[in-house]
Amino acid sequence: MFQIPHRYTQSGSTAQTIPGRSAFFRALMAGTVLSAVAAQPAASQSEGEAADASSLEEITIFATKSPIPAFDYPGQVSVVTRDVVLDFNPSSISDIFAAVPGVQFFGGPRRSGEVPTVRGIGEEGVLVLFDGARQSFVSGHDGRLFIDPELLRSAEVIRGPASALYGSGALGGVIALNTINASDILAPGDSLAVRLNSGYQSVNDEVRIGGLFAWESDDGKADVVGSITYRDSGDIALGNGLDLPADDQSLATLLKGSYRPNTDLELSLRYQRLGGSAIDPNNPQGANVGEPGNPLVDRNIDSNTVQARAVYAPADNNWIDLDASVYYSRNIVEESELDSDRIVDRDVETIGLVLNNRSRFDLGSADLAFTYGFEIYQDDQSGSDNTSADGTRGGVPNAQSTFYGAFLQAELTVEEPLGLPGKLTFLPGFRWDRFESSADGQEDSDDSAVSPKIAVSYKPIPEVLIFANWAEAFRAPSFNELYANGIHFQIPNLGAFPPFPPQFVTNFFIENPDLQPEDSQTWEVGGGLDFDDLFRPDDSFTFKASYFQSNVDNLIDLAVNIPAGCFGAPFPPCGSGAPFGNTSQNVNVTRARLSGFEAELNYESDLSYIRANFATIDGTDRDTGDFVGALSPNIFFADTGLKFFDGDLRLGSRLTIAGDFDEVNEASQARDSYTIADVYAVFQPSDERFKGIRIDLGVDNITDADYEVVNAGVSQPGRNFKIGVAYQFGF
Repeated sequence: MFQIPHRYTQSGSTAQTIPGRSAFFRALMAGTVLSAVAAQPAASQSEGEAADASSLEEITIFATKSPIPAFDYPGQVSVVTRDVVLDFNPSSISDIFAAVPGVQFFGGPRRSGEVPTVRGIGEEGVLVLFDGARQSFVSGHDGRLFIDPELLRSAEVIRGPASALYGSGALGGVIALNTINASDILAPGDSLAVRLNSGYQSVNDEVRIGGLFAWESDDGKADVVGSITYRDSGDIALGNGLDLPADDQSLATLLKGSYRPNTDLELSLRYQRLGGSAIDPNNPQGANVGEPGNPLVDRNIDSNTVQARAVYAPADNNWIDLDASVYYSRNIVEESELDSDRIVDRDVETIGLVLNNRSRFDLGSADLAFTYGFEIYQDDQSGSDNTSADGTRGGVPNAQSTFYGAFLQAELTVEEPLGLPGKLTFLPGFRWDRFESSADGQEDSDDSAVSPKIAVSYKPIPEVLIFANWAEAFRAPSFNELYANGIHFQIPNLGAFPPFPPQFVTNFFIENPDLQPEDSQTWEVGGGLDFDDLFRPDDSFTFKASYFQSNVDNLIDLAVNIPAGCFGAPFPPCGSGAPFGNTSQNVNVTRARLSGFEAELNYESDLSYIRANFATIDGTDRDTGDFVGALSPNIFFADTGLKFFDGDLRLGSRLTIAGDFDEVNEASQARDSYTIADVYAVFQPSDERFKGIRIDLGVDNITDADYEVVNAGVSQPGRNFKIGVAYQFGF
């Protein structure tokens, strides 16, 4: 799956095409032809090859599984292109998502604990895809996005329920990360390109070094791209003046090859890996440091994904536009305690098959397209603990889940509906899923779900969009929630006498195979503006905003019960496990209502650019009124810049303004408002003498502000000086 800058006319019809190919294949190939122009540094573009700002639109494929301009999608989807990714000079994948409203990363400053949330929903409620391959590793505190930002060509974020296309896990939305292609590196006329890069940031003394290469055959039928990036970082200097202990190394690699035997078929194969090692607490989130109950561990991450893909689009055949892929991913996190011989691990394997096809029909005054297909995938998990009696790990059951899904979506576009000016588009669809879970020695669990969706948009003129959508979505309970058993944690018995030496009691997980899927109903309304040549020739201006409301039922929560006697009360008595009620169990407890407003603005000209967004989110329990969800304050973000010397030099600044956060059930967790400012410069000379050089300079959090994002008392990184240097050459 790809994000494709593509040339469109005002009506949205293709102005540049590759003859004899269907829309999807043309879009795929346009990504390899035109994105090279859009994403290449100026130094690698020939004179006259740089596309003007208004000629390139952000194209989304994941929002509908069919390429359309992101602006035209009757919902909210953001596409972060490679040039924006590089401008962030990111250290972590979370850095680039400041450009997307409604997305927050919780977990704290350490890279090993970061977890994404979309519209107040996190964990298994956000589907993560690498080039369309599901990433099913979810842990309480081990992070999820095992990928280096240097590998990205784009990131798409579908905000809002997407189960009608993607089934379980897309309750809050989809984060689709797409890796670089050879065309993103090769300049026109080159068959081989090499890019060397390095960087440093002061806040954690991180050193980065890497390189990539791309090759294309003389006949254009085959290409290969490879990349490697190494990072080494230490303690994190926080805004409160303290250092958060950390010791983190990672090595990310990518190898991808494509072959096009004819104009109708493309075959590709991809291997991606992230290996990492970190010395941090067993729970690295927040401001945790090594202590009893949360010991320091040597954490080793081994994430691998292999994917084979075929795109088949016979010339002049509107019935077949096929995209099929099979993938295998394996994510292992192993933790060795530094002060003991204990070693625990979690190993999650996923194998999947996805097949999508598009059929298109010309109905005269209307166009009709069907997108349909099926998906099968299986998740297998194993956990181990060398100190347990049977070698299994508490809370990490040896379990398996299998999912079967089929979907159908229609897209009907009518010109001048009922004599009205403009264009009306209907986008109905639904998906059927069946899921089965099992674990060693436990009762099997199975269920099915149907996820419908309908969306409508109206463009009275090409520059104005009005849209609305309604959707149901679900998330099947994970095998961790169904079958978690064994030891959860140990605590001292404060009611014991004598109090010394301390007596410890154990809280045990209790499985719950009767858990019901989480499900939601969401409606959304919004609109947007899309203008070219607004203030200057060849500039572009896009604005899109919406309001949404979701009712989420059967939210799954971990209910932790500890006898009051463990805290010194006379009753009930303190003890270990179920006989004393000292247990943890996942249960369906909450009926939530989540609502919010999002707005996104982008402007670009030959002299300047603005990328800004605003988001607000509220979440309450419809029964108790308590706050629920992964909530955040109102946040405004703006990335603005000026271009000098025909774009060779760009000076930019980023501003993040967050309001007071008081949507908490405990007053002690309220957080103050904050304002964060960054400045940066990018130098890419077009002079032939310096061709291929890129220099990034920047300072994040220039005021060294002490602010809190995760929880009260969890300070974020302080002032951070950054530098990046890259050199690219080709022939």
